[in-house]
Amino acid sequence: TNGDNDTFPLWYAQEVEGIRTDVRVCNLSLLGTDWYIDQMKKKVYDSEPLPISMTKDQYIQGKREVVYIIDRFNQAIELKQVMDFVASDKPETKYNVPNEDPVAYMPTKNYKLTIDKNTVLSSGTVNAANASEIVDEIQWSLKKGYIQKSDMIMLDIIANNNWKRPIYFVSPYGDSDIGLSEYYQLEGFAYRFVPIKTKSEGYLSVGRVDADILYNNMMNKFRWGRMDQPDVNIDHNNQRTATVLRLRNNFNRLAEELLAQNKKDSALAVVNKIYDLMPQNKYPYDLFSFGTIELFYKLNETEKANKMVKDFLRATNENLNYFFSLSSNLNTAVDYDKRVNIQTLQELGGLADRYGQSELKTEIDNSLQNFIRLYN
Repeated sequence: TNGDNDTFPLWYAQEVEGIRTDVRVCNLSLLGTDWYIDQMKKKVYDSEPLPISMTKDQYIQGKREVVYIIDRFNQAIELKQVMDFVASDKPETKYNVPNEDPVAYMPTKNYKLTIDKNTVLSSGTVNAANASEIVDEIQWSLKKGYIQKSDMIMLDIIANNNWKRPIYFVSPYGDSDIGLSEYYQLEGFAYRFVPIKTKSEGYLSVGRVDADILYNNMMNKFRWGRMDQPDVNIDHNNQRTATVLRLRNNFNRLAEELLAQNKKDSALAVVNKIYDLMPQNKYPYDLFSFGTIELFYKLNETEKANKMVKDFLRATNENLNYFFSLSSNLNTAVDYDKRVNIQTLQELGGLADRYGQSELKTEIDNSLQNFIRLYN
């Protein structure tokens, strides 16, 4: 995990409710401190120590706070060898900085993990049905010129884990990005590290989707409480949390994968689920809603798709009417909001046009031209 909001709920679940005490929550914001690394190396409840090979004297406060990356090899080097090099105190493993003590460094920016397919399959990391997709080697590069201690320990864990325990990341990007996002698998609200390479088409589609796992989690395992009920008030913080968690997008990605597998009934069940779970009057439609609308069109649920477009159009018109009603001295303050909402109209018009909804397209275009005229 990265910060407070994605860590404290998990700690609560373990410490108070006693849920999944065999899982180790590792907060990367704290992993740069020696006392927290010490905790990670101890057994806690039913969770075994994390496979950290470095000793206290190698990561104690003041040592290896930053590890520089000095590329001296053209080819990828086994990660375990690199981490052993970083952990070594031999003079030849140090980089000499003028007027300072020699510092630890990584002698390459290119790394690899050689994969034992039998181990990967026997540990359940990859389903047998996907065995042919397992790569012989995971190869990746670090783009930055240095890593922090938290990155160093994370790489040490990966180098020594040998697929014995599943490793999940809450976020594919951010300060904790160590270049492995092409080997992530979306399984709900976290990404599992797997030896299957998947090219990302953008930040909304990081990692592969295992439809069986994701469907079981999103449709069967996860409990959604009463978030969709009329008598439950959803405040701005909860609306924002649903967006940050990419709730709509995760359902969309699952439905797209099911559609690609020609499982149309399952795909429709998924899209209907998110439509019912996050109604527009509780969770205002956002950029992820375009994907839901398009899925309804693809699944020939034209009436539902059109209703979403009309609801989105109505809300966007209301937003823009409000922004343009404000005093001119607030123009700069709301300029971004105006542009975002105008772009929303353009996106909605594109969807209506692509799926042959000419009357709807005309209605959207009329609204769009009106607001463009006001903007200019």
